Amino acid sequence: MDVSCFSQNVLLVTLLLAIAVSLVESQGTRVGFYSTSCPRVESIVRSTVQSHFGSDPTIAPGLLRMHFHDCFVHGCDASILIDGPGTEKTAPPNLLLRGYEVIDDAKTQLEAACPGVVSCADILALAARDSVVLSSGASWAVPTGRRDGTVSQASDAANLPGFRDSVDVQKQKFAAKGLNTQDLVTLVGGHTIGTTACQFFRYRLYNFTTTGNETEPTLLSPPHSFPSFKRCVRRTVMGQGGLDWTQAALTDLITLSLPT
Repeated sequence: MDVSCFSQNVLLVTLLLAIAVSLVESQGTRVGFYSTSCPRVESIVRSTVQSHFGSDPTIAPGLLRMHFHDCFVHGCDASILIDGPGTEKTAPPNLLLRGYEVIDDAKTQLEAACPGVVSCADILALAARDSVVLSSGASWAVPTGRRDGTVSQASDAANLPGFRDSVDVQKQKFAAKGLNTQDLVTLVGGHTIGTTACQFFRYRLYNFTTTGNETEPTLLSPPHSFPSFKRCVRRTVMGQGGLDWTQAALTDLITLSLPT
């Protein structure tokens, strides 16, 4: 992936997450919530993420994706972290989530510094922000004071956007969270940070529905270097990019005019 395109994608995901978080936060959160009870919370989380990022830079998209999957279900309540049979963590969309060890590490250090004070939900939100910053993305002030959720059911993760969802289904899922089509385009255009698994685009490699037994044509073009997100989007629309449901959203007649 081109570095400049990567950086623009991180920035756009950052902006969308800021929108999403502002819509799903419960009342009572504020920047500096722990300024008295645990003043080092942000520096502890930041140093923890930085340490893991130093040995494995791919942990950044893992933390960002985990935060999104957490927030999109019941809000940013860390219910994605709950272990046990039938929890969100066991749902198919969440089986490949990464970064749990980073949150556990930060939690251990915070318990030593401020026992029983900082919620896992806040740790995850701060870690997602820090992972974006370490990936050359923008920073933002994270409101804290969330409470950890106690309910976590795999069935609730069914409303997460799926890689085979039609554009209409995706728009419905986003609308249910108070997000519009522009937010959808921003997310699918910027979600290319990190890597993907074969299962999410294998259907476009073999027996593609529109070409019989051939590979989907847009996967055959060689990668190109684009200096801006807009050009990345335009080339994707023209058939040079998008492994999974990115291209479906960008080529939809309604969404095509949005990334200008």
